[in-house]
Amino acid sequence: MLIKANRGTAMGPGRVNLMFMNSVVLFGVLLTAIPFIYMITASFRDQGELYSLPVTIMPREWHGHNYQKLFGDTNFVIWYGNTIFTAGVRTVLGVYFAALAGAAFAKYNFRFKRFFFFLVLATLTLPFQVLLVPLFLMMVDFGWVDTYWAVIVPGIVIAFNIFLMRQYIESVPDELMDAARIDGASEFGIFHRIIIPLVRPALGVVAILTFVNTWNDFLWPLIVLHDDTKYMLALGIATMEGPYDVEIGAIMAASFLSTLPILIVFVLMQRQIIAGLTQGAIRG
Repeated sequence: MLIKANRGTAMGPGRVNLMFMNSVVLFGVLLTAIPFIYMITASFRDQGELYSLPVTIMPREWHGHNYQKLFGDTNFVIWYGNTIFTAGVRTVLGVYFAALAGAAFAKYNFRFKRFFFFLVLATLTLPFQVLLVPLFLMMVDFGWVDTYWAVIVPGIVIAFNIFLMRQYIESVPDELMDAARIDGASEFGIFHRIIIPLVRPALGVVAILTFVNTWNDFLWPLIVLHDDTKYMLALGIATMEGPYDVEIGAIMAASFLSTLPILIVFVLMQRQIIAGLTQGAIRG
């Protein structure tokens, strides 16, 4: 009986800590979920109810005219297509070049290898705002201003993606690559047939991060795009706010529809994202 009592007493603080942690998690979930739920319900309210007090989570009456305004009075469908195209191209090219650069730094020896990798890591310390002016001047020289090239090309090679792929590719056994060379495989053949299949979890993480960052990109498209038919979602939604009238309901509808792909990606791939990042950190 004394042992059982001691065990019960010993488990007391643990249970308290568990309850406290659960309470903190629940509070965090509510803190993030309530604004998202309100955004969804606000897209079905009329303009008058959006400005009325007290504020309620659920609308008094459900209306669909905000979505009618969104699809009828704006270029939302075009913006959606532009974002899908830009995010898709940047993701595919970004994943490939990150893996290619990661393989070079992980498995090949060349002159000034450490110096170049240090430069890659050094760019992680630079905020993007520092690079805005030189990047824009480059786009002007190339004649890419107000084109999709200006949005896609600067975002293909990302330093963090290269670093992550290098950490993964370093774990690929050199014996497999040597065996492939003995069999007559070229270096690109080794890359595509040996390295790529073994680092698919990392490729998935890089693809998801690149897609999400491109989907939410606002500042750079604002600088280089002038034609509203070439806008991406974040920039297009920002232009829906007029100088004298703000259609909050339509903006909430656009925001809700624009978050759906990102939400689906995170719900379906959250385990892979977490596992990929933690494994990459351990291997580093």
